[in-house]
Amino acid sequence: MSTIRATPPKTAVVAGAAGALVLVLLLLVIVRLPWAGDLGIHAATVERLRHSLADPGNPLVDADTPSPYYSPWMLVLGCVARVTGLSVFVVLRLGALAGLALLVTGVWRYVRTLSAERAAPALALLCLVFLWGTTLFAWSGFLGLNSLALTVSYPSLFALGAALHLWAWLARAVRTEAGWGVWLGLGLLWAVILLCHQFSGVVASLGALATVVAGRPGRAVGTRLAGALAVGAVVLWAWPYYDFFALFGAGADLESVHRGLYRDLPGRYWLVLLGVAALVPRWRRDRLDPLVLFFGLGVLVVAAGWLGGHYSWGRALPAVLIPAQLAAALAVAGARPGRWRTAWAAALTAALLAGAWTQIGTVGYVVPRSALPQAVAEKYREPWAGYHWLTPWVRYGDVVMARTLPARQIPAYGPYTVAPGYPDFFLPDEDRRAAAVRTYFAPGTPREVRRAIVRAYGVRWVVDRGSPAVEGLRGVARGPDGQVLYEVLTPPAG
Repeated sequence: MSTIRATPPKTAVVAGAAGALVLVLLLLVIVRLPWAGDLGIHAATVERLRHSLADPGNPLVDADTPSPYYSPWMLVLGCVARVTGLSVFVVLRLGALAGLALLVTGVWRYVRTLSAERAAPALALLCLVFLWGTTLFAWSGFLGLNSLALTVSYPSLFALGAALHLWAWLARAVRTEAGWGVWLGLGLLWAVILLCHQFSGVVASLGALATVVAGRPGRAVGTRLAGALAVGAVVLWAWPYYDFFALFGAGADLESVHRGLYRDLPGRYWLVLLGVAALVPRWRRDRLDPLVLFFGLGVLVVAAGWLGGHYSWGRALPAVLIPAQLAAALAVAGARPGRWRTAWAAALTAALLAGAWTQIGTVGYVVPRSALPQAVAEKYREPWAGYHWLTPWVRYGDVVMARTLPARQIPAYGPYTVAPGYPDFFLPDEDRRAAAVRTYFAPGTPREVRRAIVRAYGVRWVVDRGSPAVEGLRGVARGPDGQVLYEVLTPPAG
């Protein structure tokens, strides 16, 4: 790599200062740790591993099944919880700090393989978090600021940070024809990423393929690459907590969940078109440019998912967005002084400001809503309240009857629910459990049928809104939004 070149000082300073503000905001968000999305299942996973590293069972329901949530990263966090005795949410905050550090250092290392400009890493970070669209969108594995704020403690952030390091390490290994030890380490890292977050693992794999092809490897590199892939495959096969390769059969169960990824694509991503434009001159200079190849592979996968009805393939969208976002940053950082550079800088500045304004409600996670200007407060979305109010009564391992949304949060505090709040490919009686919950809460269900459900699943508590027309329950606590915790008066035998 050539010596770092001095982008005009003003550009480097402004980009660095803006990037630092983003990091400060995310650090403050970690302190708050907003309750939303999949936080419950990740907290439950750490909680189960704290109690049993060898046989944690299903993280959401009282069943002895494997789970893809038991990944190497969550195993590390489970060990931290077990050794330190810290609460699961403190451990998730520590994991979020580590994941954020991995992401920032990964951006710096990978961008340094693409550009020696001083401002490039900071500009790249800004583009990754702000260069999206003007319709707010959040999903794990997507690096928009609002999405990061809600998923900063998820394994997807760890996986994406590790992916950036994988690409940087791989670029150097191809260029320098590194030895076997480096390549075997790369294979291990690739497998860890896939085990930690399978969708981000697909993005990591596409980026890795683009990096290797762009490096125009010789025969020696090809042999070592095959060795790396073999090591990765062995690690994936040997992972004891779930069968990684069985997940290839789970696609049909995930399509309806991910159909929304293909909605309103222009509104969510139109600012990224600036990055697509920046890819064109890169393609003209080098048909095997790594960002161009990465982008092309991502487009192929996402388009194939849409055309074939495989909507879960939309989780590969970061493979389209990341190379375009980085290309936009590098176009400004590397442009020669003159009108062309001024035009690119003005366009990128305008796009970043538009993207930042779209996600400005994120500051509401660290600033009281009452202190926000009205225009900002209108963009703020209240996070979930959580179910900590159950803990004085409900103990670890108790079974709670609850509908879908509460079932996504309650296991975070140690209890189980009758049916999982999320699709579970490895749970054979998932449909039967979901039907039992519907039957229990349905008006007119006979008393004996409800009692049979309670006995079958060992239900000790029920969470619902208002006063249910169900006998044999006693209200013991009230929570937000009119929710009530009911105790099942006759303890179940099962």
